[in-house]
Amino acid sequence: MYTRTLSKPDGRALRLYSRRPISDTIASPPSSPEGAPANSHMRWHPLRSEWVAYAGHRQARTFLPPAEHNPLAPSNDPDRPSELPVGDYDVAVFDNLFPTFSENATAQPPEIVETRPAKGACEVVVFTQDPSQSLGRLPLSQIELIFEVWADRYVDLGRRDDVRYVMPFENRGVEVGVTLHHPHGQIYAYPFVPPIPAVELEAQRAYRQAHGCGLLERLMADEVADGRRILYLSEQAIAVVPVCARYAYEVWIAPRRPATSVADLTSHERCEMARALKTILLKFDRLWGQAFPYVMVVHQAPTDGHDHPEAHLYMAFYPPYRMRGRLKYLAGSELGAGAFTADTLPEAKAAELRAVEVTLD
Repeated sequence: MYTRTLSKPDGRALRLYSRRPISDTIASPPSSPEGAPANSHMRWHPLRSEWVAYAGHRQARTFLPPAEHNPLAPSNDPDRPSELPVGDYDVAVFDNLFPTFSENATAQPPEIVETRPAKGACEVVVFTQDPSQSLGRLPLSQIELIFEVWADRYVDLGRRDDVRYVMPFENRGVEVGVTLHHPHGQIYAYPFVPPIPAVELEAQRAYRQAHGCGLLERLMADEVADGRRILYLSEQAIAVVPVCARYAYEVWIAPRRPATSVADLTSHERCEMARALKTILLKFDRLWGQAFPYVMVVHQAPTDGHDHPEAHLYMAFYPPYRMRGRLKYLAGSELGAGAFTADTLPEAKAAELRAVEVTLD
């Protein structure tokens, strides 16, 4: 993998990645889209014992612009400013113009609860220069490169004193709130371990202490033995609708070995994770005959300076799903009580996806 780091006109970092050497002649775009002043902060939620981040400037972020004003399309035209330069490279990562977390965040006036500056980082990962593509339709070599990019950013961001957890994710489809159609994901580098990973890690830690092996490793082995919900299986990777799925068409992709993070994957595991990822994304789209909306999140070990042998990397898909022609979203029980109710069985949704045949390039 070849990399090159540039500085944007407003001082934000721009990192280019490629399988080929990147020309020294590629320069940052002559101008950048204008962002709103950013100074996010966090407030402590005493009833939930968790931090809530406030980033009012994000109300001004770009919302579904026309193709000719796509800020993620490469451009060297100062009259049509974009985030990326013209040139030969495969993947780009840049500091978000409207970040929720930033190393430049400063202290806020005191409130009746504890407040802190929202330190950390938010980055945008542009999967391809082609706006007509999607993550699942990219060549396998490109998806493997994206795994390497995620690993590079995990290591780099994880070194920072203000970062405790690095989470790559992709929101796909206006149904889940996407504001730019160009295929891209994001990376949030939190100054704390977020609530969901924290709960999962504590469960994994307790299981490892009690049984001497990993919780997700054991669960995946049981899924393999059961077989009904498996969507992809190789010696290195697995994709499954988990027995405990809270969403219809929820899918987990994980290495069979308990690798703790994307940076911990071997080259063979990275290759198989890419094949599993492409398989699932193609199945989603072919099942519905159109682009399938989802939120994809990478769960991995914190970067808090401690070892986390209990952590087992996995990618989770949380899609809204169609029921009688409508999209189902979280409602009273899920949002108000945190108690999920499922209208479909994991085995039934797995059977639908298993029946969809796909061919990888």
